[in-house]
Amino acid sequence: MMDKISTFLWFDGQAEAAAEFYTGLFPDSSIDQTTSAPMDYPGGKQDDVITVGFTLSGRSFIAMNGGPDHPFTDAISLSIDCADQAEVDHYWDALAEGGEPVMCGWIRDRFGLSWQVTPRILPQLLADPDRAKAKRVMEAMGQMVKIDVAAIEAAANG
Repeated sequence: MMDKISTFLWFDGQAEAAAEFYTGLFPDSSIDQTTSAPMDYPGGKQDDVITVGFTLSGRSFIAMNGGPDHPFTDAISLSIDCADQAEVDHYWDALAEGGEPVMCGWIRDRFGLSWQVTPRILPQLLADPDRAKAKRVMEAMGQMVKIDVAAIEAAANG
């Protein structure tokens, strides 16, 4: 069953590989439908995979092989809510394979899609009513590439 609203991702010939990678990485995920092109189109040839419908952790996505005209930018990213450092490390390490770490928990995967790998405690600490504590956490985060839970907790504690 597809969600009423699905995230649509434009790839340059890598839609199927990306969907396979993502569904293998996240629990409660599956490839739900693959559609082949009935004719040649700007992004490929007849019978090439044109779209892949897939589910990631219960959310629906559609990947399309649309060609090179619309590469991903950091203007959109997918955020992963991580329970702890082990989960941060798991997703970060997988997305880093062939990808590019950016900063403050952001990473661009090998397909060019940006992700935020965020430990659950980080937004909680940033929203703390003690604004001095929140400031220390934000300053610590600003020095990180991958988020270090122990380091942000230490910053929170002064």
